[in-house]
Amino acid sequence: MTPSVKKIKLGVDVLIENDFDIIENKKILLLTNTTGRTSSGQLTVEEIQRSKKCEIIGLLTPEHGFFTTVPAGQSVNDDIIFGLKTYSLYGNSRKPDSKLLKSCDAVVVDIQDIGIRSYTYISTIFKTMQSCAENGIPVIILDRPNPLGGEIIDGNIVETGKDSFVGIAPISYIHGCTIGELAEMFNNERWLNPKNPDKSKCSLTVIKMVNWKRSMTYEETGLQWWPTSPHIPTVNAVRGAACLGIFGELGIINIGIGTTLPFQYVGAPDFKTEIINDDIKMLKLQGIHFNPTKFQPFYGMYNGKLCDGFFLTFTNDKNFAPYTSGILFFSSLIKYYPNMFDRGKLKQNSIDMFNKVTGSDAVLDALINKKSINDLRKICNKGLDNYRKLRQKYLLYD
Repeated sequence: MTPSVKKIKLGVDVLIENDFDIIENKKILLLTNTTGRTSSGQLTVEEIQRSKKCEIIGLLTPEHGFFTTVPAGQSVNDDIIFGLKTYSLYGNSRKPDSKLLKSCDAVVVDIQDIGIRSYTYISTIFKTMQSCAENGIPVIILDRPNPLGGEIIDGNIVETGKDSFVGIAPISYIHGCTIGELAEMFNNERWLNPKNPDKSKCSLTVIKMVNWKRSMTYEETGLQWWPTSPHIPTVNAVRGAACLGIFGELGIINIGIGTTLPFQYVGAPDFKTEIINDDIKMLKLQGIHFNPTKFQPFYGMYNGKLCDGFFLTFTNDKNFAPYTSGILFFSSLIKYYPNMFDRGKLKQNSIDMFNKVTGSDAVLDALINKKSINDLRKICNKGLDNYRKLRQKYLLYD
């Protein structure tokens, strides 16, 4: 943290500073994992337990489990953690049930999102709020930074009828919000239960951060990064996932999974790095650099094979458009690998998952049909102007 930056207080720090007044004498459920910590690194669950101000009747955990070690897509089991019954919201159910909710006075949320729509932590928050709206239970969000910052917005919104657990709401792929801001949007736009107006909104309180600015990189916050999942060990992994993550669904080349820097390597054993590099330079992508290199995955795709490709590095640039950059990068490969997006060679479940993650059939269709760079940019920006206006109503920070 640079000397000119004031120390950031997270939502949980403000909760502690206010002597836990909003949850005093209440029975609460805490939706959290190991990323839910104070600015000094203390686990939120332990801080609340130590305070003795309220009773935690259970923990709620998202995809990857409490310790963020469960692989993506793998079911998470219920558990006992810190002596507390821990209920998985990524197992047999994706939302807390009525019986459990009716035994508490409030649900408290403290979890680190990564600013990417398909990352399911915001979907778990959405589903939890939905269940709380149905059962009349208040929700308290302890806010924390978006690691991609609060200014970058990129990627088409989820089309009507294309919503799923990896595209829970009609927001852009890189949404540019904190979890508190998204919660306000989910609630006030009545997205939780649109068919049931009486249960489409919950009682919501967002405990805001202090001294966080939208323009801040995560490094500028001075906060420690705690891995949010097995393949998001660093903030640069977040940035890389924002660029390359959607293509992991197709399994066409390695995107750094199986290396020590997931989502920062991309390539294959027969990758034509040198000539592809010339094409990438012509794209004039901002905030991202593709550095020619070699790498060797030690598990996953091309396990044990030396790959040619690129190492991704990033600079602080307000024009960084990671989702669009990733799509344009892959489109530049088609010239050299014309069958890369051959529908007949892609598995149907991979196609379905890619379309879910992108919230539209249009992105893959454009790549399959070798659409122009300008056409791809238009597809990536579809619905963005309306989302930008909508989002403006819910911004809690300058």
